[in-house]
Amino acid sequence: MDAAETNDMPGFADLRLRPELLKALTDLGYEEPTPIQRESIPPLLDGRDLLGQAATGTGKTAAFALPVLQRLDDGERGNEPFALVLVPTRELAVQVSEAMHKYGRDLGARVLPIYGGQPIGRQLRELERGVDVVVATPGRALDHIGRGTLSLKGIRIVVLDEADEMLDMGFADDIDAILQDTPEERQTVLFSATMPPRIDGMARSHLREPVRIRIEREAPAAGEAPRVRQSAYIVSRSHKPAALGRVLDVEAPTAAIVFCRTREEVDQLTETMNGRGYRAEALHGGMGQEQRDRVMNRLRAGTADLLVATDVAARGLDIEQLSHVINYDVPSAPESYVHRIGRVGRAGREGVAITLAEPREHRMLKTIERVTRSRITVEKVPTVADLRARRLELTRAALEESMMEDGDLDRFRVVVETLTDEFDLMDIALAAVKLAHESTGAAADEEEIPDVEPRPERRDRARRDGPGREERRARRHAGGMTRIFVGAGRSAGVRPQDIVGAITGETTVGGRDIGSIEIADRFSLVEIPEDAAQEVIYALRKTTIKGKKPMVRLDRDEAPRRR
Repeated sequence: MDAAETNDMPGFADLRLRPELLKALTDLGYEEPTPIQRESIPPLLDGRDLLGQAATGTGKTAAFALPVLQRLDDGERGNEPFALVLVPTRELAVQVSEAMHKYGRDLGARVLPIYGGQPIGRQLRELERGVDVVVATPGRALDHIGRGTLSLKGIRIVVLDEADEMLDMGFADDIDAILQDTPEERQTVLFSATMPPRIDGMARSHLREPVRIRIEREAPAAGEAPRVRQSAYIVSRSHKPAALGRVLDVEAPTAAIVFCRTREEVDQLTETMNGRGYRAEALHGGMGQEQRDRVMNRLRAGTADLLVATDVAARGLDIEQLSHVINYDVPSAPESYVHRIGRVGRAGREGVAITLAEPREHRMLKTIERVTRSRITVEKVPTVADLRARRLELTRAALEESMMEDGDLDRFRVVVETLTDEFDLMDIALAAVKLAHESTGAAADEEEIPDVEPRPERRDRARRDGPGREERRARRHAGGMTRIFVGAGRSAGVRPQDIVGAITGETTVGGRDIGSIEIADRFSLVEIPEDAAQEVIYALRKTTIKGKKPMVRLDRDEAPRRR
């Protein structure tokens, strides 16, 4: 069902929640439920299975956390958990666990996050002591189930949060295995930002007559600007670092995430931006949990203002001061774009989403616009004149703020009075502004970034090849796809999901980034993003597929393109 607007919006008190939960919500400053909470909480309290679609940042966590906590026993609780929440990443596991702790503090809720990268000893001790709710990544949950340290016999509620992301990361088989260990009479809740066919298939397999809820992002009122301003700049690859710096200088974000495709690109761009004077931090799957926590603490504390990250590392992050998301490359799938820009414009805050597109990627921008039904305005890269004007505006704002504060300016009066004996007051003011402006580190000069035009569509080829083949060509061309050879095929029992799972489990490439997969008797051919080819080849050579380490290399037909 689609959420319908009503003039009689229920508050949290009208949703039949326990007094302890209402008190926690009041203490946290929650005034009224969001649409996804308003639509989801009543059927969940009635014990119904639920399939919910809502964008990131719309309040999904409270939508399932409050009904879960509502069912906590008031008396003696056992050691086994009664609820299991599965999430795709360690960051989201921590975020959901912290939220449930806050909501359930007056109920004494015992909530435990379990995920890879954290010492398992602490998790074992807490599980032995007894927990009510486990928030887990699928891999670590299976690890504990295999060890016999996590029993699912008493599970009454299972929540699959960000289900589309879990499928993209190759967790489909893990989720199936976990759910098989839970009681059949359990209540199952599935939330997803997007609803591809695979999610519908999962719902049919594991949910019983679910209530279906779909919440669109709230449209701005008439005359209001969109909550997330979306724009793009067409720029050649060689000028991307300079264009990124120019955009950051003009936009002056409070804090920003820059998304890159690969770990190598993250590390390289972070070094480049730090060399240009920005306080940039890298975040990707190759970093340990302790490193990642340090990076996030620096960002939240304001000692860093630019996070350069891969999709995998940035999933599930909620940074309050984040104002801008920048796609250093056009995402290879519209769903990835949706998840990226969902980092801003959360909880009523305004945000900006900017994409740096190469001429060949312009077509993919149009695809994203069509699928997301949103407008991405293509703008000109700011010029040197634009940059100078913006820097002067920031200097003026800083001076205005200084004069409006109750600071002690009188101690500088003697300097001004002494100079007025020899110079005009306006000249003194201009010299002072010049010193203030130059102290900000504003560059005296900059090179212009040349304008480039989007690459035209090749309609003649579309007519010759037919729609199916041209669609594949366009995807490879727009997304920068290439093909790798994997020396294992049908005779070894290899299936497409085995290859997808190996790639998404060992690299930063998501499931939607992978193109066509052709499986022959003795080998397989897989389309992947060109920028990630070496990362994927290196990772697959070190892992096993169906118990064997296959030969992996660039497909010979693709090799000439990369020379």
